[in-house]
Amino acid sequence: MKILILGAGKMGSFFTDLLSFDHEVAVLENDPKRMRFIYNALRLQKPEEVAEFKPELVINCVTLSYTIEAFKNVLPYLPQTCILSDIASVKTHLKEFYEESGFRYVSTHPMFGPTFANLGQLENENTIIISEGDHLGKIFFKDVYANLRLHICEYTFEEHDQVVAYSLGIPFASTMVFATTMKHQDAPGTTFKRHMNIARGLLSEDDYLLTEILFNPYTPHQIERIQEELATLQAIIKDKDSARMKEYLTKMRKHIE
Repeated sequence: MKILILGAGKMGSFFTDLLSFDHEVAVLENDPKRMRFIYNALRLQKPEEVAEFKPELVINCVTLSYTIEAFKNVLPYLPQTCILSDIASVKTHLKEFYEESGFRYVSTHPMFGPTFANLGQLENENTIIISEGDHLGKIFFKDVYANLRLHICEYTFEEHDQVVAYSLGIPFASTMVFATTMKHQDAPGTTFKRHMNIARGLLSEDDYLLTEILFNPYTPHQIERIQEELATLQAIIKDKDSARMKEYLTKMRKHIE
């Protein structure tokens, strides 16, 4: 298959390495420095060059805030039979864009990133495939992800954003609160150091990614849940209520079992 990858960032490079030995791959990236380590793939810098390549599948790996713009830049140069795809972590507005584009499409979200995941060993990682997509496109990505031994879940566009608001919004917000309230420690404990490593990893991510995850329409509800639990915990601590603390700890342990 002829596959066009939009963007030569961390995930774009990952998909290029993953697919280029079994498929004919081209990478469209306007910053030549980002393509220094791209190999076994055709390098493109202008959307007009896509017409000659004639891709059968486009995988959009650009920064989240530019996903739809990147699609629009190449649409005039794609064969009508081409399948569009994205790996965006928030799917807001994508369904409408796809349905208006006139192209077949498939949308997925690898639930791992280059900051924390070992991209060479993904057996314990997850990925989401949106159910509202082209059948053959979904089969292609199911095969790719199955070969990586990823656990595959299938959700609608709306269900995806609800899941992401919970699975990413809560840890992102909690980590940000930790980072903004922390002070330098001369003798940090193990738990503190682990939280610091998580915070550093999170803040090394793209600002647009962090923003869009938190701007997910379903995230505010999850933030409210954090606030409610903090208020409950604060009341227990303030009252030095040992019985309620015991109940609270028991509830927490049940939640993580």
